[in-house]
Amino acid sequence: MGFVGASAFRGAPVRAQRAPAVCRARPAAASRSGPVMQDAEYEVPQTRRLSDALKEADVEARKEAVAAEKRRAAREAARDSRQRKIDFMTNIPDTTSVGTVDEYMFKEGVREILLKLDTDLVGLKPVKQRVREIAALLIVDKMRNKLGLETAVPSLHMSLTGSPGTGKTTVAMRMGQILQRMGYSRSGHLIVATRDDLVGQYVGHTAPKTKEMIKKAMGGCLLVDEAYYLYNASNDRDYGQEAVEILLNVMENNKEDLVVLLAGYEDKMNNFYNSIPGMNSRIGNHIAFPDYEADELVDIAKVMTKELQYEMTEECLPIFKQYIEKRMEMPYFSNARTVRNAVDRARMRAAIRLFNSAMGREGSGMVSRKDLMSITPEDVVTAQELANRGSTAIVE
Repeated sequence: MGFVGASAFRGAPVRAQRAPAVCRARPAAASRSGPVMQDAEYEVPQTRRLSDALKEADVEARKEAVAAEKRRAAREAARDSRQRKIDFMTNIPDTTSVGTVDEYMFKEGVREILLKLDTDLVGLKPVKQRVREIAALLIVDKMRNKLGLETAVPSLHMSLTGSPGTGKTTVAMRMGQILQRMGYSRSGHLIVATRDDLVGQYVGHTAPKTKEMIKKAMGGCLLVDEAYYLYNASNDRDYGQEAVEILLNVMENNKEDLVVLLAGYEDKMNNFYNSIPGMNSRIGNHIAFPDYEADELVDIAKVMTKELQYEMTEECLPIFKQYIEKRMEMPYFSNARTVRNAVDRARMRAAIRLFNSAMGREGSGMVSRKDLMSITPEDVVTAQELANRGSTAIVE
């Protein structure tokens, strides 16, 4: 059998070779439900055993039953406790004694703190009386609690208004100690803050700063000095408003663990409270600090020198009083702070006098104990010296 060569088919039409047909499944429409087809492969549906589902349902039912039992037990315990209190108060004689007020003041250490307050602060009788009233409330509340009577934590947030140097920080520190001794505060420490400590300089900076100061003061007292600078009514974009809102929230929700004291000038504090009514309603105690009289400031000078182990001679006192009276007429007067600056100036003058006398030609270099403890009239700035500096002099 012969073979036909390829040349025999030259000129004949060439048929196109047909590719083998491949069946491909079309992807399911997005809106259809059911298994998704990808390259003719179906997803395996997720299934679980009926027994597993029943077990999970049984666990949830048992959890709910345990929670319901706890709620029932709590209700019964509260009801029993209330009934025991009612029975106790019904059967207890009205003449039952819980002790004397003096015993509670001594046991809790309140008497010691009040005596120290009298020593630290000269004058300020209205302030001391107000502190005693607050202490009396806390002591009576403690006595009621011992008998099982209903008690509630009073609002202990305070407003301290007055001029600089009138003892606001000292009173705040003593109040923190009283609250700690009476069990209304965990530590009784005092944290002093100003606007710079609470308000940030850009968006998102105020909240962390304010919360950090509050965290430091938790368990004690937070004293915000010159609190009216926190809020600027003329500037809607002032970041102090955020600090005020955080303080308001903490004063309401954490009043059992933090006492907030706001201090500043009385007129500016009144404007501050008028601008933020929510702040005024949370303040339970307003204490006004009056300015000191000249005689009281002289007594303060005596206390300061005694604490520093100095002695002001009797000849110094009238000179010092004249200086104080003149200084009270001049600007930037700050009550006890001004007295402290005057005492420091007298100490400096006394040191210079002793040094010059000991190192002079006629001096022997020897200094006695009395010399080191004495403040003489020549060490005190006189009213005439102060007047010679001008009416606007700020140097003590």
